[in-house]
Amino acid sequence: MFGINEIDSQILKTWKDEGKSIRLIDVRSHNEISQGMIHGGEPLPLNLLPLRATGIDSEHDLVFYCRTGARSAQACSYMMQNGFNKVYNLRGGIIDWVRSGNGIVMPVEQIA
Repeated sequence: MFGINEIDSQILKTWKDEGKSIRLIDVRSHNEISQGMIHGGEPLPLNLLPLRATGIDSEHDLVFYCRTGARSAQACSYMMQNGFNKVYNLRGGIIDWVRSGNGIVMPVEQIA
């Protein structure tokens, strides 16, 4: 997507395997998140992002994902417009993550 840094599932897996300091944010709805998420993902539905963006540390690399990458691209755009520089969209979203052979986990904590 124009102007947005994108990574694919292979890059995200490499970053996770190498222990790169990233914050992985899942912007899907509560119902979608309840069906499974990428390990280490933090639930933050897209509609709540404007309310919670000020609480996100701009020093971390932020990787946003959704089902296919469209909503997470919107999240990236919003964050970039609000001064965040190290923002990445997971191209293809969780669907591509799973199709690439990566697993998902069930959320264990209450979704905000």
